[in-house]
This record gives sequence, C-alpha cells and structure tokens, in this order.
Amino acid sequence: MAFLEINGLKKSYGETQVLAGIDLAVEQHEVVCLIGASGSGKSTLLRCINQLETIDEGTIRLDGDVVSGEGVDVNQLRRDIGIVFQSFNLFPHMSVVDNVTLAPRKLKQATPDEAERRARELLDRIGLSARADAFPDQLSGGQQQRVAIVRALAMQPRVLLLDEITSALDPELVAEVLDIVRELARDGLTMLLATHEMSFAREVASSVCFLHQGRILEQGPPEQIFTDPTEARTKDFLQRIIEAGRL
Repeated sequence: MAFLEINGLKKSYGETQVLAGIDLAVEQHEVVCLIGASGSGKSTLLRCINQLETIDEGTIRLDGDVVSGEGVDVNQLRRDIGIVFQSFNLFPHMSVVDNVTLAPRKLKQATPDEAERRARELLDRIGLSARADAFPDQLSGGQQQRVAIVRALAMQPRVLLLDEITSALDPELVAEVLDIVRELARDGLTMLLATHEMSFAREVASSVCFLHQGRILEQGPPEQIFTDPTEARTKDFLQRIIEAGRL
C-alpha cells in the first residue's frame, strides 16, 4: 500500500461532476505534479484530500489509515496533511511570526516559546528572519507566499499539498517561491502539487499526472509525459503549452 492512496474518488457540485473517479498512489518522499487545463479537477482533488471539500464516493488513506469520510479527526488530518493555496490567506492583522505560530499553538499544543522558536528557525531558512515581526501588507507577494509555505511547514506535516502557489505572483517573484519547493523536495517531503509551471514540474516531479474532465488520463515519469505522452488529449495540452512558450 502506498503512503498516500486515493481510490475511486468522486466529487460533484449539483449535477456537475468535477472528479469522476480518481485513483492515485503517492509513495513517501515522492513529489507528484498535477497538470491539466483549468477546470480539470486539480484544485478540487487537493481540497478533498485535506477535507476542505467532502467527497461523494471513494477512500483516501494515509500510511494505511483511512482519512476520509465521517468520523475522521479533521484537526489531526490537517496536522498530517498541510495545504498552501494560490491566495496567501495570511491573517492581515497578525505579524508574520504570529501567523506561523498560530496553528502549532492551537492545534499541536506547543508552548508559545516552542512555537516561536520553530517559526523563527523556519523563517531564517527561507531568508525572512528579518521580516518576522512585519505584517503581511509590508511584504511582497513572493514573501507572503513563502510565509504561507512556512506556516504549513510549522505543523510538521507528513504530506504537503500545493495548489497553484505561483499563479497569483508576478513573474519575477515566481522563482523565489519555487526555490523553496525545490529545497523541500531535496529534503524528501512528500508533496502533491497542482501547477501550471511545466518546466518546474519536469524538474522536480517524481511523477506527473495529466487530469482531464475529472480523471487522471495519463500518469508517468516527467520525461515520458513531457516528451512522449501516449494520450491525444495530453499531446494537445502540451502542444498549447509549448506554443505559449511555457515549456
């Protein structure tokens, strides 16, 4: 059994089916990138894994334990599976260090001193220790997104979900955020990313999944997916990406 295993996952909004039966196995320390057109189900899949959306059918397991459906301890789940969104979602009235320490203090019962020490260590790691006492609106978009990643890491998650984390950033700020993800990948953190950054996916992914109409239409190593895809839909999607100069 894989470290993170998804079987038969379905999700609809009214009569619109967004996930039409997702089967996915993610091994520990893997980086799996989800690619596909907008509306293909990438973000919904991540939100279902973290139980921000309820699922209609299917099962999600983490290290053998079922983490979907009724009766699951959602707080424990979100300690184990962190998520970072394209919009930073930092609390504007709280300093950077307070944003990072809030969840560890509330959910992991860390002492304020322990939570702050860990937060400042993480901020130092991403080059933002000098901004620890600043407020979000005093930071650039790239800095805010790096803080959002650190906030998730402060919970010491076993899996990190990243949902289009660079799509809201100006192009010149994208690289500083992707550098953090590269470092996390080198450190062996298990990650599942929805991304439009194809070159980045090709570089860091252990496996790439192409989603189309709520299904994983094709999955394989980055080189195979990006240079020799087997499905016509995958080929069409990548051709449009190439024509747009993004691969």
